[in-house]
Amino acid sequence: MRWDNLTADSGAHGDSRADAALFGAEAVVTRTFDTPEFRGITFHEVRARSIVNRVPGASRMPFEWTVNPYRGCTHACVYCFARKTHSYLDLDTGLDFDSQIVVKVNAPDLLRRRLASHRWQGEHIAMGTNVDCYQRAEGRYRLMPGILSALRDHANPFSILTKGTLILRDLELLTQAAEVTDVGVSVSVGFTDPELWRTLEPGTPAPERRLDVVRTLGEHGIGCGVLMAPVIPFLSDHPARLRATVRAIAAAGATSVTPLTLHLRPGAREWFMAWLGRHHPHLVPRYERLYAEGAYAPTWYQRRITRQVHELAQEYGIGPARAAARRRIRPAEPAPAAPAPSGSSEPVQLPLV
Repeated sequence: MRWDNLTADSGAHGDSRADAALFGAEAVVTRTFDTPEFRGITFHEVRARSIVNRVPGASRMPFEWTVNPYRGCTHACVYCFARKTHSYLDLDTGLDFDSQIVVKVNAPDLLRRRLASHRWQGEHIAMGTNVDCYQRAEGRYRLMPGILSALRDHANPFSILTKGTLILRDLELLTQAAEVTDVGVSVSVGFTDPELWRTLEPGTPAPERRLDVVRTLGEHGIGCGVLMAPVIPFLSDHPARLRATVRAIAAAGATSVTPLTLHLRPGAREWFMAWLGRHHPHLVPRYERLYAEGAYAPTWYQRRITRQVHELAQEYGIGPARAAARRRIRPAEPAPAAPAPSGSSEPVQLPLV
């Protein structure tokens, strides 16, 4: 494996520069665990040199900073765009991505130090945008409680995107954080078809279990949106299947639904097309035509899916996500201040963020 060449910008978004390595080979401890849930998985525990990553300016992402405590993902989603990141470690983007997991064991401490720095301006931090921070490894390494505690203590706004039900373990921390800052939670559910789920997302909780997460978060006062991603051309995009998925999302109490059509970046494209050839060989020529121009489906197709999902969402009483509508639980109003002594200036209440 190659560690020293891995830089802060050679990660989720594919940018590479000759910066200092994120961690050296001397800092890596490799472990395996002979338990059913971790059989066949190798963990590479590293002490990272940084944890808050800037998103490259050319990215389509609507945020500037991310935290990713893991690299590689046991969710094993065939289409995962982050598969390419494993090639920077001289690992393959297929089975190695699913089973060779990098764990940044010092992530909570690094984040706390960064948030305390006078140079940090309290910008929004997104998590789960590369690989899932609530994947199976989190049950053992428990990095997220420390990360959430640091964000709460510094009243730093953040968002989480996950397919993992393990997020409910940290419900109390999420509630505490939402009392002092903006907290956004989204769960990814692209489709509800059980056969498609078993073959495309074999390491994830079932779609209905993820929707239970949406329901539970809502019952505890944390509104949760659903990223309906990915919509799989010719497999989950039939109007009846779109309707079934949106209906289930609405029934779970989602605050919003945002569709995203499958995109096939290098690394993921090869792995997905091999899967397609095994399970749906008749669709291979159609995919080759649909994605002939690159990683993204044609604009006309994306717009059609977006329109259909938004119309169904309106029918079922939910709407598309909007950045300006991100939910915030505000802290209780402070008690009125005592009158200022005669001759003194009026005290000023400083904002938390």
